[in-house]
Amino acid sequence: MTDKPLIIDGKQYSSRLIVGTGKYATLDLMKEALEASGSEIVTVAVRRINIQDRSERSFLSYIDRKKYTILPNTAGCYNAEDAIRIARLAREAGLSNLIKLEVLGDEATLFPDNEQLLAATKVLVKEGFVVLPYTNDDLINARKLIDAGAAAVMPLGAPIGSGMGIQNIANAMILREKITEVPLIIDAGVGTASDACVAMELGMDGVLMNTGIAGAQNAVQMARAMRMAVEAGHEAFLAGRIPRKLYATASSPAAGISRPA
Repeated sequence: MTDKPLIIDGKQYSSRLIVGTGKYATLDLMKEALEASGSEIVTVAVRRINIQDRSERSFLSYIDRKKYTILPNTAGCYNAEDAIRIARLAREAGLSNLIKLEVLGDEATLFPDNEQLLAATKVLVKEGFVVLPYTNDDLINARKLIDAGAAAVMPLGAPIGSGMGIQNIANAMILREKITEVPLIIDAGVGTASDACVAMELGMDGVLMNTGIAGAQNAVQMARAMRMAVEAGHEAFLAGRIPRKLYATASSPAAGISRPA
């Protein structure tokens, strides 16, 4: 396999782990976990913070803008109009022209509304945003988002916050095989290090997570584990795994070994 760098909006990142900033018990814990993760991109839910507050102890003061690229997200939006408004607000506040676009369609599953997501993508791309849409693991919809100008495709591995890991390996493999022109980043469902490792072993360009770290009993330790898992999974993908077989193959073949008379 050939190693392909993670490049978003013309910037190359050495870490393939993108980390959220919600659900931490304290802001100090969030800051420590971000550092332990080694992430260079962090997501911020625009609707859930006061982006006008730039005081010494504000939420944004805990994120070093020299160290991290802020990826605002439109979490909590259920139609294209709201998502577009939140994206514009984030840019006007000086956060970024990057946007993690979420347009949800169901409160119980938090699955995306693909029709509204595509509509919002088209508008925001025309306005100069770098759009990274959270979507389902459907190749056809992913293609439509790319055709609309999405800078990445971020399919869910499982419902947001479920911690179930990648539930549809086949779809993930198909997406990886068919999508090569933009980064493919698993977003949602990662619960522990092995989930992140599996995603990267499938050849994903990155993994985005929040609850898997923030909800762990030791968030900082889990952040370190996720960092190593993403690195290990990527290395394993590049190394090329052995084929799966139904029957055994001896590690030490008997061929060429002389037997006693």
